[in-house]
Amino acid sequence: MKEILNHLFEHKALTKEQAREVLVNIAAGKYNQSQISSFLTVYMMRSITVDELEGFRDALQDLCHRVELDAYNPIDLCGTGGDGKDTFNISTLSSFVVAANGVAVAKHGNYGVSSSCGSSNVLEALGIQFTTDADKLERSIAEYNICFLHAPLFHPAMKSVGGIRRDLGVKTFFNMLGPMVNPAFPKRQMVGVYSLELARMYAYLYQQTNNHYSIIHTLDGYDEISLTSPFKVISDRAEALLDAETLGLPRLQQEQIKGGDDVAASAKIFLDVLKGEGAEAQTAVVAANAGMALQCAKPELAVKEAVAIAKETLESGKAFTLFNKLINDQKLVVA
Repeated sequence: MKEILNHLFEHKALTKEQAREVLVNIAAGKYNQSQISSFLTVYMMRSITVDELEGFRDALQDLCHRVELDAYNPIDLCGTGGDGKDTFNISTLSSFVVAANGVAVAKHGNYGVSSSCGSSNVLEALGIQFTTDADKLERSIAEYNICFLHAPLFHPAMKSVGGIRRDLGVKTFFNMLGPMVNPAFPKRQMVGVYSLELARMYAYLYQQTNNHYSIIHTLDGYDEISLTSPFKVISDRAEALLDAETLGLPRLQQEQIKGGDDVAASAKIFLDVLKGEGAEAQTAVVAANAGMALQCAKPELAVKEAVAIAKETLESGKAFTLFNKLINDQKLVVA
């Protein structure tokens, strides 16, 4: 690691192969926490290159515990995090809306690092049990159109740096990697990123796959559709700049989509929105993200039509019914 750090301190970039090797060594426990912290800090001070991002991604994909769900052709809705906006759990809620519309979802997520409550925090609090058991995951997606893949269970490298990332409390390049390393290797994804620069890098890497994808970035800095300003969509079909009006939804203010101060408050928001009892702004922003994901999975849908379907799914309680059945199946009851 000493040689790698000196190389980076001289403002040099890693090759794809070097980047891959570092991540493999991190997973193998070859570096101490101080070395790993220094390595992560470099990428907080300068932009990552496409080769470095690709190398890191390849390492995590090679090392992960893969789960075979290809028969269900699932979609993933996942954001990088790291936007510093502390919204409620929009992509996780959207995942249940999509699943309630018959589209299989393999949701990849983690505990919050740069935010107070990540998808894993809120789902764990509400009774979702994390597992790597392939039979249980397949049963979940077969019966409820959704399963949850808790990143540290599937990625040894992520698990080994979890404590360091929590101590740092800011975004690192692991945020950039999360959506790209779903252990189910879904062929359909809606990905949110925290910068336009990263959206371009994602687009370059995704163009090398046969995946159907929509990469989302809201221009005022959100890694999801926030309805607070126009948002960029880069997909395998087109590139567009859209806004709330395009979706048939109201424009929002940042404070209207803030998350809870702790996990308990976040879980309450989650359930309220899922029951169709959330604030109008909360329902709108979930409908926007779920609608765009539905349109990614079903390109024949017009965007405004997909958003309207998502909104109805929330307001009717269909998404909550699905969630409640899943929880009850795990021998827990949502009050």
